[in-house]
Amino acid sequence: MQPIGLFGGAFDPIHNGHLRTAFELWQALKLAEVRRSGFSYSVDTLTELRQEHPDRSLCLVLGMDAFLGLPTWHRWRDLLDLTHVVVAHRPGWKAPTMGPLGEAMVDRGTGSIRDLHATPAGRIYVHAGTQLEISSTELRQLLVAGRDPRYLVPEAVRRIIFDTGCYARG
Repeated sequence: MQPIGLFGGAFDPIHNGHLRTAFELWQALKLAEVRRSGFSYSVDTLTELRQEHPDRSLCLVLGMDAFLGLPTWHRWRDLLDLTHVVVAHRPGWKAPTMGPLGEAMVDRGTGSIRDLHATPAGRIYVHAGTQLEISSTELRQLLVAGRDPRYLVPEAVRRIIFDTGCYARG
Protein backbone atom coordinates (compact mmCIF):
# COMPACT_ATOMS: atom_id res chain seq x y z
CA MET A 1 0.00 0.00 0.00
CA GLN A 2 1.34 3.44 -0.93
CA PRO A 3 2.36 5.84 1.82
CA ILE A 4 0.04 8.78 2.29
CA GLY A 5 1.81 12.07 1.61
CA LEU A 6 0.97 15.42 3.18
CA PHE A 7 2.66 18.55 1.89
CA GLY A 8 3.05 20.79 4.94
CA GLY A 9 3.67 24.50 5.12
CA ALA A 10 2.06 27.92 4.90
CA PHE A 11 2.23 28.30 1.07
CA ASP A 12 1.79 32.05 1.40
CA PRO A 13 1.28 32.27 -1.56
CA ILE A 14 1.57 28.90 -3.24
CA HIS A 15 3.96 29.06 -6.20
CA ASN A 16 5.35 26.87 -8.96
CA GLY A 17 8.33 25.83 -6.82
CA HIS A 18 5.92 24.31 -4.28
CA LEU A 19 3.96 22.55 -6.99
CA ARG A 20 7.03 21.16 -8.77
CA THR A 21 8.50 19.86 -5.51
CA ALA A 22 5.21 18.21 -4.53
CA PHE A 23 4.89 16.62 -7.97
CA GLU A 24 8.44 15.24 -7.97
CA LEU A 25 8.15 13.84 -4.45
CA TRP A 26 4.76 12.30 -5.26
CA GLN A 27 6.40 10.48 -8.17
CA ALA A 28 9.71 9.56 -6.48
CA LEU A 29 8.16 8.29 -3.24
CA LYS A 30 5.08 6.78 -4.94
CA LEU A 31 2.73 8.61 -2.58
CA ALA A 32 -1.06 8.48 -2.39
CA GLU A 33 -2.62 11.97 -2.17
CA VAL A 34 -4.69 13.42 0.65
CA ARG A 35 -6.38 16.81 0.46
CA ARG A 36 -7.58 18.74 3.48
CA SER A 37 -8.87 22.26 3.53
CA GLY A 38 -8.67 24.86 6.23
CA PHE A 39 -6.17 25.56 8.97
CA SER A 40 -5.02 22.95 11.44
CA TYR A 41 -1.88 22.02 13.30
CA SER A 42 0.06 19.32 11.46
CA VAL A 43 0.19 17.17 14.59
CA ASP A 44 -3.63 17.21 14.83
CA THR A 45 -4.08 16.30 11.16
CA LEU A 46 -1.53 13.51 11.47
CA THR A 47 -3.10 12.21 14.69
CA GLU A 48 -6.44 11.88 12.88
CA LEU A 49 -4.80 10.19 9.88
CA ARG A 50 -2.87 7.81 12.13
CA GLN A 51 -6.15 6.80 13.82
CA GLU A 52 -7.74 6.18 10.41
CA HIS A 53 -4.65 4.34 9.06
CA PRO A 54 -2.81 2.79 12.04
CA ASP A 55 -0.43 0.62 9.98
CA ARG A 56 -0.01 2.74 6.87
CA SER A 57 3.06 4.83 6.17
CA LEU A 58 2.48 8.58 6.46
CA CYS A 59 4.94 11.12 5.02
CA LEU A 60 4.94 14.79 5.96
CA VAL A 61 6.74 16.65 3.15
CA LEU A 62 8.47 19.90 4.10
CA GLY A 63 10.81 22.33 2.44
CA MET A 64 14.22 22.68 4.08
CA ASP A 65 13.26 26.10 5.43
CA ALA A 66 10.15 24.68 7.13
CA PHE A 67 12.18 21.72 8.43
CA LEU A 68 14.75 24.04 10.00
CA GLY A 69 11.86 25.78 11.80
CA LEU A 70 10.31 22.51 12.96
CA PRO A 71 11.30 22.95 16.63
CA THR A 72 8.97 25.98 16.77
CA TRP A 73 5.95 23.90 15.65
CA HIS A 74 3.21 22.86 18.04
CA ARG A 75 4.18 19.45 19.56
CA TRP A 76 6.87 18.97 16.91
CA ARG A 77 8.51 15.99 18.62
CA ASP A 78 5.23 14.06 18.45
CA LEU A 79 5.30 14.32 14.66
CA LEU A 80 8.00 11.65 14.34
CA ASP A 81 5.83 9.17 16.24
CA LEU A 82 3.04 9.80 13.73
CA THR A 83 4.83 10.23 10.39
CA HIS A 84 8.03 10.16 8.43
CA VAL A 85 9.40 13.61 7.64
CA VAL A 86 10.49 14.06 4.03
CA VAL A 87 12.58 17.18 3.49
CA ALA A 88 12.78 18.78 0.05
CA HIS A 89 16.40 19.94 -0.23
CA ARG A 90 17.09 23.49 -1.32
CA PRO A 91 20.34 24.66 -2.91
CA GLY A 92 22.58 26.40 -0.41
CA TRP A 93 20.78 24.93 2.61
CA LYS A 94 22.17 22.14 4.76
CA ALA A 95 20.45 19.73 7.10
CA PRO A 96 21.43 20.51 10.68
CA THR A 97 24.14 18.48 12.37
CA MET A 98 23.70 19.85 15.89
CA GLY A 99 20.84 20.77 18.21
CA PRO A 100 17.51 18.98 18.40
CA LEU A 101 17.17 18.57 14.62
CA GLY A 102 20.75 17.37 14.29
CA GLU A 103 20.07 14.75 16.95
CA ALA A 104 16.87 13.72 15.17
CA MET A 105 18.80 13.41 11.89
CA VAL A 106 21.37 11.12 13.54
CA ASP A 107 18.75 8.98 15.30
CA ARG A 108 16.13 8.86 12.55
CA GLY A 109 17.76 9.88 9.26
CA THR A 110 17.61 7.51 6.28
CA GLY A 111 18.81 7.62 2.71
CA SER A 112 16.37 4.92 1.58
CA ILE A 113 12.89 5.45 0.20
CA ARG A 114 12.23 1.78 1.05
CA ASP A 115 12.38 2.67 4.75
CA LEU A 116 9.45 5.02 4.19
CA HIS A 117 7.41 2.21 2.69
CA ALA A 118 8.46 -0.45 5.21
CA THR A 119 7.47 1.36 8.42
CA PRO A 120 4.55 3.65 9.28
CA ALA A 121 6.54 6.52 10.86
CA GLY A 122 9.70 7.73 12.51
CA ARG A 123 12.26 8.40 9.76
CA ILE A 124 13.68 11.61 8.25
CA TYR A 125 14.52 11.52 4.55
CA VAL A 126 16.12 14.40 2.62
CA HIS A 127 15.27 14.44 -1.09
CA ALA A 128 17.13 16.50 -3.68
CA GLY A 129 14.93 17.34 -6.66
CA THR A 130 14.54 20.06 -9.25
CA GLN A 131 14.60 23.35 -7.45
CA LEU A 132 12.92 26.46 -8.77
CA GLU A 133 14.42 29.42 -6.96
CA ILE A 134 11.12 30.95 -5.92
CA SER A 135 10.67 32.14 -2.36
CA SER A 136 7.25 32.90 -0.87
CA THR A 137 8.82 35.70 1.17
CA GLU A 138 10.36 37.30 -1.93
CA LEU A 139 7.11 36.74 -3.84
CA ARG A 140 5.14 38.62 -1.16
CA GLN A 141 7.66 41.48 -1.37
CA LEU A 142 7.27 41.57 -5.15
CA LEU A 143 3.48 41.73 -4.79
CA VAL A 144 3.57 44.47 -2.15
CA ALA A 145 5.78 46.46 -4.55
CA GLY A 146 2.99 46.18 -7.14
CA ARG A 147 4.86 43.85 -9.50
CA ASP A 148 3.27 41.01 -11.47
CA PRO A 149 3.93 37.39 -10.33
CA ARG A 150 3.27 35.95 -13.82
CA TYR A 151 5.14 32.64 -14.38
CA LEU A 152 6.03 32.39 -10.69
CA VAL A 153 2.57 31.25 -9.56
CA PRO A 154 -0.15 29.27 -11.34
CA GLU A 155 -2.41 31.55 -13.37
CA ALA A 156 -5.41 30.74 -11.15
CA VAL A 157 -3.45 31.89 -8.08
CA ARG A 158 -2.35 35.04 -9.91
CA ARG A 159 -5.98 35.87 -10.73
CA ILE A 160 -7.04 35.39 -7.09
CA ILE A 161 -4.20 37.63 -5.89
CA PHE A 162 -5.25 40.42 -8.26
CA ASP A 163 -9.00 39.95 -7.77
CA THR A 164 -8.79 40.05 -3.98
CA GLY A 165 -5.91 42.49 -3.59
CA CYS A 166 -4.76 40.29 -0.71
CA TYR A 167 -1.12 41.43 -0.96
CA ALA A 168 -1.77 45.06 -1.78
CA ARG A 169 -0.22 47.69 0.45
CA GLY A 170 -2.51 48.56 3.34
